This record gives sequence, structure tokens and C-alpha cells, in this order.
Amino acid sequence: MPRASLFAGLALLGACTTPLPLPSPGTPVPSTPVEPAPLPPAPLPGVTPPVLPTPSQAWPTLKPADWSALPGWNEDAVAEAWPALLAGCTALRRQSAWQAICADAAAMPPPDDTTARAFFQARFQPWQATQEDGAEDGLVTGYYEPLLKGDRVRTERARHPLYAVPPDLVSVDLSGLYPELKNLRLRGKLVGNKLVPYAPRRDIEAPGFAGKPIAWADDPVDLFFLQIQGSGRIELPDGSHLRVGYADQNGHPYVSIGKLLVERGELKLEEASMQGIKNWGAKNPDKLAELLAANPSYVFFRELPNGLAGPLGALGVPLTAQRSIAIDPRFIPLGAPVFLATTQPNSAEPMNRLVLAQDTGGAIRGGVRADFFWGFGDAAGEQAGRMKQRGRMWVLLPRDYPLTPTPN
Repeated sequence: MPRASLFAGLALLGACTTPLPLPSPGTPVPSTPVEPAPLPPAPLPGVTPPVLPTPSQAWPTLKPADWSALPGWNEDAVAEAWPALLAGCTALRRQSAWQAICADAAAMPPPDDTTARAFFQARFQPWQATQEDGAEDGLVTGYYEPLLKGDRVRTERARHPLYAVPPDLVSVDLSGLYPELKNLRLRGKLVGNKLVPYAPRRDIEAPGFAGKPIAWADDPVDLFFLQIQGSGRIELPDGSHLRVGYADQNGHPYVSIGKLLVERGELKLEEASMQGIKNWGAKNPDKLAELLAANPSYVFFRELPNGLAGPLGALGVPLTAQRSIAIDPRFIPLGAPVFLATTQPNSAEPMNRLVLAQDTGGAIRGGVRADFFWGFGDAAGEQAGRMKQRGRMWVLLPRDYPLTPTPN
């Protein structure tokens, strides 16, 4: 989601564990037949598609590769990624390199794995993603769509607001003046004729902040982690769900509260999870507000249509559970298929699969860096919370994609 899309544990700890071994080639991945949804004729109602950059620049960290280099490519249930490809085409088909691919994919009946694999091999060229220093592996984390309890109005239980973007928040896209800063955005507010930093979390959560809540959450820690994930659902008193997604951010950097608790000796490293912080907050209610305020970053939300197949990513299309990832768009084109070779959460068991780069995140930085979207709910949250694996990535680009390869 165009938010601080990141794995909660990584955001909490600010570090990764000892690298696990990379998957060995040829390891099969269990498959479940999936019938792809038809390609929508236009962007979903109520959803504004992003303005995508023209893909005419060099991607210096991508190296030409052969299909045989992708471990487990012939064993992956590639058809499971087809719905994510079709969803991405609603945004990508405006680009010349994607027009024919998206039109042909939309015209096909739902393919089986063999047909889908043949389609990708015929229409795409693999490029291995590398770090700026040439390293071929990097960090793979996970995120998910949480469920919170709350209400549309303030009540005795639902007392913690989810704010819409305040009218005095100014967001400046710097790419028009400085193309080299195309992925950076300046946020603040105008005081006279000067742009000054926007209020930090402490001030936004203080009484008197002139914001407009779109909903109210029961639990302040759940709301804090909703901001980390970037989107989620609010279960209302009548049992219905309100879907919310990232709208903007106050411009302040993220500070890990889990890391702070570890540094202060309040928690052990292995306890610095979302549940560990909630347990700490329950035992230390008088210290909780001060802890949360130590992170000055604050995310503003918007209500999303309930009919979406998943939360919206930075590409402006719904994410597909276990087939969408967040990437760093400075190194990997947003929307591209990516073959990810990593391992299952907290395990050495190979996990090799085709995914789509449909999201970005504040903590997702580097040429080989992915945040794997596990889906909705507690089970997905458990998987996301345990995932800090090493991995490799191959970007699949249309054969006529205007990309300048780096000389060997």
C-alpha cells in the first residue's frame, strides 16, 4: 500500500535475523487451483489509479538472466499469480510495453500452470535483481491486513481516532523540479509563506487536534500497528466491516518502539512482537501513551470500497494474498512480475513462487528487498510476524520493455 508497508517485526526491531540458506532448485511448492477473475474494464469505482512513471530509464541493478536460473520455476503453481497479473493490468495497460500483454491475458480463459508458464516465458524476459554493491540476495519480510474492533462514532470503548488527511497537510512531489528525487515526497504545512514540518504523533494524538476521524478504534496498540501495515478492516458493533487504507503520512521518520523497549531492558529481543508490546502495554498502561509517542510518524487513512478483493497497494489495485509483494520502486518497476526465491517463515523450507510487485513501503529499501503480502486476518498476521528470511529475486519484464541493461 502506498504507506509504510512493512513487516511488523522488522519495523519493531529494525534488524534482521541470521540469514537462512537459500532454496535449492527444483523444490516443488504445493498448489491449489485458482480461477482467475476477469479483467475489469476500468479502474474500480471509488479508486483513483496512480500516475505511473514512463518506463524509459535504466534500471542499473537488474542483470539479464536465463529462465533456467530461476529455482523452482517449473514447479511453481504459476496460475495462482494470474489474478494478480490481471488486476495489475488495470493500471499497467496504459503503458505501451504492457498493452499487448494485458490485452492477450484478458482474452485468455483461466489458464492452468503449464499454459500460464508458457505465456510468461513467451512474453517476458527475466532479469536478476541485485543490490547496489552487486550482492544477489536480500531481506524478505511479510505484512498482512489486520482486523480491529471499533466504530464509526466515538463511544466509551472506541476512543482512538483514525484521522483522514487533514486539510493543512501539504505534500510536495519533488520529481518535477528534481528528476533524481522522483521517489521522494516532502510533507509539511504552510505557516505564512514557509513550509514547516507537520505535527508529530504526540501532537496529533493530543486533545485539540483539528482532524476529522473516519472511524474510532477500541485499542491504541492495534491502531498503531494498523498504521504500520497501512490498511485493514474495522469490525463495527453490528458485525459489518469498514475497510480503510493509507491516504498520507505526516512526513516524520518511523521510530521502532519495539527496539526502544529492548534497549530500555523492558522486553527481550524475542518478545518485541506486536503481542509482546500489547502485553507490555497492558501491564504498563501509564507508560503506553509515552511509548507510542516516541514514534513521531503518523499515518492518515481513507475509507475504501467494501467490494475490493483485497487492500489497495501502491499500484492502485487490490493485493492478492501470497502473490503480491511490496518492493523499492527505485530498483524494480512497480507492477512487474517477480520470481521470488526465499524460505517459509522462520524456516529453511524453500518457498519459490511468482509474485507481482504491486506495493511499496517505507521500510522496503534496496535492490533485493521484498515485503510479502500474506492476506487478511490473524493467521496471515502470524505468518507475516515470523517472516524475516533471506531471498533472491528475478524481475520479469516485457520483451520490448524500454530498459537499458548494465554492461557485464
